[in-house]
Amino acid sequence: MAETRILTCINCPMGCELTVTVENGKAVSVSGNTCKRGELYAESEISAPTRTITTTIISDSGIPVPVKTAQPVPKGMIFECTKAIKAAKLTLPVKVGQVVISDLLGTGSSVTVTKTVR
Repeated sequence: MAETRILTCINCPMGCELTVTVENGKAVSVSGNTCKRGELYAESEISAPTRTITTTIISDSGIPVPVKTAQPVPKGMIFECTKAIKAAKLTLPVKVGQVVISDLLGTGSSVTVTKTVR
């Protein structure tokens, strides 16, 4: 049986309201998008939602260092991944782009520094 879901696309600043018809866990039709990215977002959001995590790690000097996942991680793992990121140890200095964690909890996503901190 088909169901209808309303989503707000987060792939660009337009924030289109998408109407998605879902059958058997798959998006079978998408409307309301003004670009192709909206359709791709809806299909992904229905079948395997992911998110990029941005947070900070407190360095051994007590200074917060901003970091983010290089690739999105499964939405259901956000809290577990954030906890693992916060537990990472950093010694200053660090450079933007420096990898802090290579494979975050088996997601295939690395965690990188987003600001040089001396």
